Amino acid sequence: MGAVNQSVTLDFILMGLFSHSKPHLLLFYLVAVMFLIGLLGNAILLFLIHMDYRLHTPMYFLLSQLSLFDVGFPLVTIPKMVSDFLQGENSISFAGCAAQLFFLMLIGVAEGILLALMSYDRYVAVCHPLQYPVLMRRQVCLFMVGASWMAGVLNASIQTSITLHFPYCATRIVDHFFCEVPALLKLSCADTSAYELALSTEGVLILLLPLSLVTTSYGHVLGAVVRMRSKEARHKAFTTCSSHITVVVLFYGAAVFIYMVPGTYHSPYQDNVVSLFYSLITPTLNPLIYSLRNREVQMALIKALSRAVIRPKR
Repeated sequence: MGAVNQSVTLDFILMGLFSHSKPHLLLFYLVAVMFLIGLLGNAILLFLIHMDYRLHTPMYFLLSQLSLFDVGFPLVTIPKMVSDFLQGENSISFAGCAAQLFFLMLIGVAEGILLALMSYDRYVAVCHPLQYPVLMRRQVCLFMVGASWMAGVLNASIQTSITLHFPYCATRIVDHFFCEVPALLKLSCADTSAYELALSTEGVLILLLPLSLVTTSYGHVLGAVVRMRSKEARHKAFTTCSSHITVVVLFYGAAVFIYMVPGTYHSPYQDNVVSLFYSLITPTLNPLIYSLRNREVQMALIKALSRAVIRPKR
C-alpha cells in the first residue's frame, strides 16, 4: 500500500515527439498549423450546421456531433504537447494524466459508435427514403447521440479507474506524448497481463461490433446504388456515402493498429505516429472531407461568406 500511495502522488514524464533539431522544429510547426486548421474547420462546420436551416437534418445533426468530438480530441493532447515543447518541461501530474486518459477514451469510443450509427443513417436514406423521416426522427437521432456519449463515459470511467489503480513504483517515464493505457501499463510494477487480455478482448468487441454495422449498412447501400436507374441519383448517393466511408477508414484503421495488433508487432515510435494520426490528422481531415465533397455544405459556406461581405447599408 505504501508503494501504491507513493506512486499516485508522483508526476509522470512524457517523452514527447520532437527535439529542437531543425527537422523536428519543422514538424512541430506543421503539427501546430494542422491543429489550428482542424479547430477552425470543425468550428466552421459546427457554425454552418447551426445557422443554415437547410442543414437541420438528421445527417448533419450527427455530423455536428462528429465535429464536436473532433474538436475535443486534439484539445486533450496537442496543447499540452506544444506547451511542454516550448517550456522544455515534460511532466504531467497524476490528475492531468487521469484527465487525458478519461477524455481520450470517452471521445474515442463515442466517436467510433457514432460513425457506425451514421452508416445506419445513410442506409436508411438510400434504401428506405420514404420511411426516412420516421426512422430517423429527432428522438432517434437524440438516442443515437446519447448512446454514443453514455458508452464513451462508461468505458472511460472503468478503464481510467482500473489503469490508475495499478502501482507505478518503477520508472515514471511514459514513452509517448500523452497518457494512453498501453503506454502506462508498461510502467506498472504489478502483473497487468489479465487486465491487458481483458482490454484486448474489449477492444476487439468495441471495434468489431461497430465495424460489422458499418459493413452491413454499406453492403445494402452498395446494392441499392447499383440498382438505381438514374445516373444523377447514383452519383449523389455515392458522393454522400463515400465521404463517410473515408472518415470511417481513417478512424478505424488507426484504432485497429493500436488496439487489435499485439504490442510486440509495433514499436513505441509507430504508436506515437499512429496516435498522432487519429488524435490530430483525422480530426483535421474530417471537416475538409465533408465540406469539399458535399454541395450542401459548400452552398451554406458561400451563403455565410456572402452575408459577411455584402451587408445592407445603414
